[in-house]
Amino acid sequence: MGAETYRAGTIKRERRSLARVEQLDEQILEVLREDHPQSVRHVFYRMTDPRLPEPVEKSERGYRHVQDRMVKLRRAKRLPFWWITDATRRGHFTPTYRDKADFLRSMKGHYRADLWRQSEFYCEVWTESRSIAGVLEDDCRELAVSLYPAGGFSSITLAYQSAETINHYADGRPVVILYIGDYDPAGVLIDIALERELRQHLDKGIFLEFKRIGITPEQIVAFDLPAKPRKMTDRRALHIKETVEAEAMPAGVLRDLLRQEIEALLPQDALAVAKVEEQSARDHFDHLAHILGGGA
Repeated sequence: MGAETYRAGTIKRERRSLARVEQLDEQILEVLREDHPQSVRHVFYRMTDPRLPEPVEKSERGYRHVQDRMVKLRRAKRLPFWWITDATRRGHFTPTYRDKADFLRSMKGHYRADLWRQSEFYCEVWTESRSIAGVLEDDCRELAVSLYPAGGFSSITLAYQSAETINHYADGRPVVILYIGDYDPAGVLIDIALERELRQHLDKGIFLEFKRIGITPEQIVAFDLPAKPRKMTDRRALHIKETVEAEAMPAGVLRDLLRQEIEALLPQDALAVAKVEEQSARDHFDHLAHILGGGA
């Protein structure tokens, strides 16, 4: 397989030796040992760092090479499958149960205390891509926040459904929508279009704060994110000279950033209190299952 490497600021096309392939593999594994799950694209951007012993080119060719190595690492059982997230493909399942006791035990993990009942805010998270949503999904689930992957310019149906949910659950509280998307001519327009569409369907009197928390020009500088020149044929948002995909931000940094924003909207210790309540409820469900004759 051909390869592209950074050497003294230039790109040299050559075939990687076995030793260099193993170095790239170790870089991939190290990034995922430090923080997982991550999307393939997140790992790819980490591999484009020219300071690495074995960097890859910031191109689709480079992406395909990293993707191929990750497939081989997983098939060789060196890389756990669950360390990689892929929210673009999902199966659809119909759960069944042996009996009523089995149902109760299966459902107890789904019981969630209402973290937001004492909060002064209603919160949602939107992302431009499903790839980013996959990285943030576990945190949004833990913090009981709805997560919407727009998939580019969002469908008006998805925006309408979100607005209807807000109308029902906001209950007069200010609404905060946290958004993460690419910093490029299309990306900086997607959230503007989404906010405009949401506002068309919100009930009168609902206060909405729509907040882009990534990617911002300040973050590009602060985190030294890899950028590439904009396409000169794209005449949108001409103030943007270089573009950065959201996946260029390390996954752990994105998750920490999001959690800080969400937790700032929650009452102090709300998550800890909710966990105690949830464990009590699950113990109760276990007791009911035992009464129903399901055994221990």
